[in-house]
Amino acid sequence: MAVFIVETTYDPELNDKRLAARPAHLKNLEAMRERGQLVNGGPLSDGSGAVLIYQVDDRKTLDRLLEADPYPKDAVKVSSVRQWKPNFAF
Repeated sequence: MAVFIVETTYDPELNDKRLAARPAHLKNLEAMRERGQLVNGGPLSDGSGAVLIYQVDDRKTLDRLLEADPYPKDAVKVSSVRQWKPNFAF
């Protein structure tokens, strides 16, 4: 298994569009948590984006999960994906 830290940024001009898709986004996140693919995640305190931690087989799997997210791609952009080697098991 590989662990990835994903950072996203929100376009403040498209906040209404993002918030309209938020219920579907949260439902999708919960399904990934139930499957053990999403370790944790949440918005940054300044409202500029979010950080999510995934535990998946490989980068291809992560890319499929990110592509399937219900958030509009113009309102929420993936700004960084980094593989992480945590010192402690989840």
